[in-house]
Amino acid sequence: MQRRRTGAKAEAAIAVRESSRRQLSPPAPDTGMTLIEHLTELRRRIVISVAAVAVGGIVAFALYNRILDFLIEPYCQLENRPPGPCTLFITDPLEGFATRLKVATWSGFFLASPVVLFQLWRFVTPGLNPNEKRYAVPFVASSVVLFFFGAVLAKLTFPQALDFLVSVGGPNLETIFSPAKYLRLVILITISFGVAFQFPVLLVFLQLAGALSSRRLAGWRRPAVVVVFIVAAVITPSQDPYTLLFMAGPMYVFYELSILVGKLLRR
Repeated sequence: MQRRRTGAKAEAAIAVRESSRRQLSPPAPDTGMTLIEHLTELRRRIVISVAAVAVGGIVAFALYNRILDFLIEPYCQLENRPPGPCTLFITDPLEGFATRLKVATWSGFFLASPVVLFQLWRFVTPGLNPNEKRYAVPFVASSVVLFFFGAVLAKLTFPQALDFLVSVGGPNLETIFSPAKYLRLVILITISFGVAFQFPVLLVFLQLAGALSSRRLAGWRRPAVVVVFIVAAVITPSQDPYTLLFMAGPMYVFYELSILVGKLLRR
């Protein structure tokens, strides 16, 4: 009986100490979010992103003439264009206003892209553990850098591609472009280069996930050359050889770099 009483007193004393310790220590933060809170956070991020795109679009709308001059510079360098000032021709009374809206919208997305990506990052961050956050930052940063690098290379490639597309029809064809079709080709080529340059990010991610290994990628070098050129030919909107080569060449270089990065990460 005496031992039972002593044990009961000891348990009571331990319970009192634990209770006082819980009262003195601050409560652990609750990081969980309900579905309503997630939707509220998503709405907040979307509103900020849309506002940033709208501000960028307003700025681009005011700078429309300079942006259009920059975009039509490859056309102005053509030898087979009509004599006189370098201008595009419209046949629809609404096409001028529609062209200005299109240029302002796409330029607004371009100017607001850092804000949009930051809002996406802020929305995804609470659901990641520290290890995933460590890898997510380099992935997001490299994706942005590679997309802009692809856009720059598209701008450098487009004059040669446009010259080929115009000259391949023969000297009996006179070059007269409308803004809608010309700008659509410029935008599609820029986006295709930006998407194609995400290729190394995908390969490195698959290696980190364990779906591929650097040794296996190294053994696929020969078929990889064929696959890279096929993919570049499919996603190239202009289907000209210059765009194909300038896209497939860096993609294969990225393939080799992804093998090297996979080996370093494995070590």
